[in-house]
Amino acid sequence: MLNRRETALSFGALWTALVLPPAALAQGTPTLAWTPKALSPAQAVVLDALAETIIPATDTPGARAAGVPQFVDRALATYSAPDDAAAIKAGLDQIDRDAQTAHGAPFARLSGPQQQDLLNGYDRSGKAFFRGLKELVTVGYFTSEPGATIALRYDPVPGDYRGCVPLSEIGRGWAT
Repeated sequence: MLNRRETALSFGALWTALVLPPAALAQGTPTLAWTPKALSPAQAVVLDALAETIIPATDTPGARAAGVPQFVDRALATYSAPDDAAAIKAGLDQIDRDAQTAHGAPFARLSGPQQQDLLNGYDRSGKAFFRGLKELVTVGYFTSEPGATIALRYDPVPGDYRGCVPLSEIGRGWAT
């Protein structure tokens, strides 16, 4: 017959075996704050981590803060040719498989240097899907409000309109 101490230890061991591993796994798996339209949830998590690896947050917002993953998902759902979208989706799946094979974890759970290393390999290999992803991430970032106004210097052209300015204030006319 078990005493209270043995019962408590047995229950604790059972609790640890049954409850903690799924909870620990859930903590390590990133969740999205948006619902993908063209991508599966797993592909969207890979894209989210990939975009932040390509354009990380520094003294300027990163790709995640700029909404780049949502932009890429929207572009794949509404703008991209079906073949291009399918290639990028397959590429996101491939990145996750390669991360699992090389490091035993999904891409989004790898360390920053491991993610960078994996993406550098794709960059060196010249894979078409990766070139397309980098282009979409870059366009998405630099056309976002944080990308255009914080990362870049924003100069509205042609600028303020001031009609009937005396020529003496301007000096001479403009030609472009």
